[in-house]
Amino acid sequence: MMNEVFCKQEIKKITIPTPFAVGDVHTYVIISEKVTLVDAGVKTHQAWGIFQDELLKHGLKVMDIDQVIVTHHHPDHVGLLDYLPSNIPVFGHKRAHPWMTQDLRYFSSHEQYYKKLFKEMGVEERFYPVLATVDKPLRFSCRRGLTSFVSDGDKLDGLPGWRIIETPGHASSHIVLFDEKSGTLIGGDLILADISPNPLVEPPYLGEVDRKKAMLDYVQSIEKMNLLAIKRVLPGHGKVVEDVSALLATRLKQQEKRAKKVVDFVTKQPSSAYEICQYLFSSVYEKQLLLTLSETLGQIDYLLDKDLIIENNDTTPFTYQVGVIKE
Repeated sequence: MMNEVFCKQEIKKITIPTPFAVGDVHTYVIISEKVTLVDAGVKTHQAWGIFQDELLKHGLKVMDIDQVIVTHHHPDHVGLLDYLPSNIPVFGHKRAHPWMTQDLRYFSSHEQYYKKLFKEMGVEERFYPVLATVDKPLRFSCRRGLTSFVSDGDKLDGLPGWRIIETPGHASSHIVLFDEKSGTLIGGDLILADISPNPLVEPPYLGEVDRKKAMLDYVQSIEKMNLLAIKRVLPGHGKVVEDVSALLATRLKQQEKRAKKVVDFVTKQPSSAYEICQYLFSSVYEKQLLLTLSETLGQIDYLLDKDLIIENNDTTPFTYQVGVIKE
């Protein structure tokens, strides 16, 4: 466990196991004017037991928690909200709310949306059955929504010095908390020491027509972090990040390298997104289809935005090739 004191505030880390490939998830308790829980772990009986035990080690009980803020809506960050007392306020970005409540208006359209996307990308029909399980991980999530929405620059009562920064990309709802005086960033899944977060494709938000371009958002969020005097990142997974600027530079270089691979590939011949995915992830795409397709679509969005490739959407599947850069 970690106990850090900044400006008369204590930050305590609680690590909780998950059933996901990413492994353990970290939640943080900030003890200041109020006791604030940042992220709530995954919804399993094991996780709930460990969470309570670790609170006790820090001299705390569940009833001591005054408020919760979630960095994003993924199940390993919100699941245990269902076990917390219902009177504890929960803060987060508005885009997290339909995912957390598992809003039927939103989820009823998911399978059809992804099926249309599969057709546009040229995915083989043998993979279509996976669409019926696309929301299966939500069994580890919560069904409890946010009591209040936060946005860029907001501050929470009881957390002096900390402010909210919107950092979409890995999830459209992603936010981080930054304490400028100490240089501490509680970063969710935005900045991880050993892995690059996968910008995940999400269906359009309620009331919107177009999906968010996750990779573009992710790159912009990383560039946003470069403007801050971050001394270290307390992440959602893995070890503390201290050489933050070097890691951010590495992540941007990795992105450019993968984007160049896509350009080199489609220079040879027009290709569908699925063909690009097979090229980029030849050894794992069948086992991790949704993740690798998300990454591939992210690269395509990125290159289209930079006018480095063009899209032919006159027929299905859509194809991509090197185009003329606009002036």
